[in-house]
Amino acid sequence: MDFDIRVIRADEWEQARELRLSALRDPLAHLAFLDTYEAAAARPDSFWQERTVGASEDGPGGVRQFVAEAADGRWVGTVSVLVERAEAETFFGDVPVVEQTHVVGVFVRDEARGSGVIDALFAAAAEWSWSLAGQRTERVRLYVHSENGRAQAAYRRLGFADTGARVALHGSEEANELEYELLRPAG
Repeated sequence: MDFDIRVIRADEWEQARELRLSALRDPLAHLAFLDTYEAAAARPDSFWQERTVGASEDGPGGVRQFVAEAADGRWVGTVSVLVERAEAETFFGDVPVVEQTHVVGVFVRDEARGSGVIDALFAAAAEWSWSLAGQRTERVRLYVHSENGRAQAAYRRLGFADTGARVALHGSEEANELEYELLRPAG
């Protein structure tokens, strides 16, 4: 499969919405996303427009959404990257001791799985993380549900390691998410 990896543009909110809704229909969505199809589908256009602007190439810089765009223009995969500053509380309630980024919203359409899309998306996310001006990003992290073996295997293959940190999943006393990290290469 031929595809290009790029950051979304501010005016592509309809494509961003469609891809997110497709991700939320995935059989493992309940393990991978803190959202539901029904809730996302009910959000107004203004929500999607603001979200897309914020994660676009012209956005304020704290978030970037990368997409894999097939030769026919269809988006076949995505990852978003959040900047997390040292000593500042994150969306997830923790306070990192190093400058880091956080990968969220990982999704590859069925027909693109196994084609290298996930590798290329993560390479772009890491490259962007390492290149941030004004800080030296020391690691890229993500959380993965303890029962999502497919995603865990993909992340390990991409060089991420389980840190041993666990976070209780919202609304569950038993389920938790595992923190994985990719450390900045030496040099």
